Amino acid sequence: MPKILQALGMAKCIGCYSCMLACARYNYRSYSPKHSAMQVKTQGGIQGRFVADICRACVDAPCVRACPADALVQRRGGGALLVKEKCIGCEQCVPACPVQVVYWDGIQRTPIVCRHCGLCVVYCPHGCLEMAVTS
Repeated sequence: MPKILQALGMAKCIGCYSCMLACARYNYRSYSPKHSAMQVKTQGGIQGRFVADICRACVDAPCVRACPADALVQRRGGGALLVKEKCIGCEQCVPACPVQVVYWDGIQRTPIVCRHCGLCVVYCPHGCLEMAVTS
């Protein structure tokens, strides 16, 4: 059964960014949290709580439909997978995302999309993230 990333425990988040660093390092070979497919941010300033901007795993993903080169393909269970070799760098997938979680890697000239691999879940020390079975 395919699984998708969920951020149901963000009230426990301390903003260590371990999840983002794991994603960036293992999926995008970067040590920068900017290259993570999920972003942890504060809501309400320095005293506010943390929120996670994550892919909602659209079943009929708008980012996939927006790609003229078929570089993004529909992932079983929701979301999109990148076929990097097909990407032409048009960036049309970025504004197509309804929750604005398709990021752009200006160096590689490819989108950064969540693969729902679960690495961020493994590296979160407080159990803020989880992988859920899709229906």
